[in-house]
Amino acid sequence: MKIKHLLPLILIGIALTRVSGTTVIPPTFEQLVQQAEFIFQGTVTNTQSVWVGEGAQRHIETYVTFQVEENVKGQAGSSYTIQMLGGTVGDETFEITDTPKFKAGDRDILFVEHNNDQFVPLVGISYGRFHVQRDEQTGRDVLLTNEGEAVRDLTQLGRNQKAATIADVSQAITPDALKAAVHQQLGDSAGRLGR
Repeated sequence: MKIKHLLPLILIGIALTRVSGTTVIPPTFEQLVQQAEFIFQGTVTNTQSVWVGEGAQRHIETYVTFQVEENVKGQAGSSYTIQMLGGTVGDETFEITDTPKFKAGDRDILFVEHNNDQFVPLVGISYGRFHVQRDEQTGRDVLLTNEGEAVRDLTQLGRNQKAATIADVSQAITPDALKAAVHQQLGDSAGRLGR
């Protein structure tokens, strides 16, 4: 084999050894609130993955539709659909690492930014999703991270993830506590801007 044929193979080999996944620095709670265009609590009513584009641009996108139960920041309306890169169509799957996976019936609080413009329209990708779950022991709704960890301290998000979460779901904060903290953060920001 000639050297001119080996050079492209060597370059491809080097490039492949240097490919790595996207690293997302966990945002603080303040960053989540400030960067989000919309913050809402809702329930997934539909997910649909479809092929889009032609030729080399052909890829799978997933549309996740929520029934909005409460707008916390901005007005997402009564129904809101986020568009995400990746999904499954038939037996073909295109998966983006650390992308939240949604299914009908999921209850979530989302921090949305740049919907239809970025591959995952959530602040900090998976960090912009908080799952709402009923605690069977206490009967109250509690908040979990996208990874399923119970949230106990919003002030530690993006600073000390271990201190932000707790193993005992019964000690997790409620969705109402998160929404109150968002309103407080927005009020504090408005107060600082008005000074």
